[in-house]
Amino acid sequence: MHFVYNIQGEESVKSFLQRHSYSKTTISAIKNNGALLVNGCQVTVRAMMHKGDQLKVQLPQEIPSENITPFDAPLNILFEDDFLIIVAKPAHQNIAPSKEHLHESLLEQVYAYTWQNNEVVPHIVTRLDRNTSGIVIFTKHGFIHHLMSQLTIDKRYLCICHGNVQDSNIIEAPIARHPASIIQRQVSPDGKYARTSYTSLKQKNGYSLCEVKLMTGRTHQIRVHFQHIGHSLVGDDLYGSSRKDIPRQLLQCYQVAFAHPITHEQINIVDSDMSMMTIFDML
Repeated sequence: MHFVYNIQGEESVKSFLQRHSYSKTTISAIKNNGALLVNGCQVTVRAMMHKGDQLKVQLPQEIPSENITPFDAPLNILFEDDFLIIVAKPAHQNIAPSKEHLHESLLEQVYAYTWQNNEVVPHIVTRLDRNTSGIVIFTKHGFIHHLMSQLTIDKRYLCICHGNVQDSNIIEAPIARHPASIIQRQVSPDGKYARTSYTSLKQKNGYSLCEVKLMTGRTHQIRVHFQHIGHSLVGDDLYGSSRKDIPRQLLQCYQVAFAHPITHEQINIVDSDMSMMTIFDML
């Protein structure tokens, strides 16, 4: 992967790269296994550039981790270009390998696809719990991942919860690790600030379908906040709402929106999976 820039004034290569959000880590990697060329000649970061010069930045080829095993299975790709790949994850699949689920993660599935096509190592931008379905964003290089980390990503979820939730509201409650668990979280004054907004879409038979927007990104935030207000997600056995006929929390990331880190185009992705609506109508 490479980028070409037309220089508008006198500036060092190092200053230009820093101004264009190249991190110290990325610049160091380019020095070791990439290339910087001004008007076709290889240079160091100390080189001075002038108006009319052309800078080509060749990003280093990334090496996949030995812990990642390609999982060759069909992907539900919602968007792809040279920099990003956005997919829909089913429930009951890990985003990345874990001690409990060593392989067949979504990361390994995307890796099998990107490596076979272009020898690209994917990087996870957004994460979902194993039993949450929906949209997950990956980048095709660590530099693009760095750029994405500086953006605001608007993530929207659908959930089905217990009780008749009315209108719209905002939940502001700090979240901390539960003292008795390495997985579970709880609302606690000692926790990190967390803010969730929601809108009730439908109510039926003691259940509500809600659209949820995260303003912060804490682990299990939606699940913990809905438990906190007395409306646990249906099927969420970790937060007090298990059902034998529903083997996972009814939560889906159905929409993401952000400005593309390279083209600056507004990207708006919607998952066409309507399972939350279908399940709600069956309750």
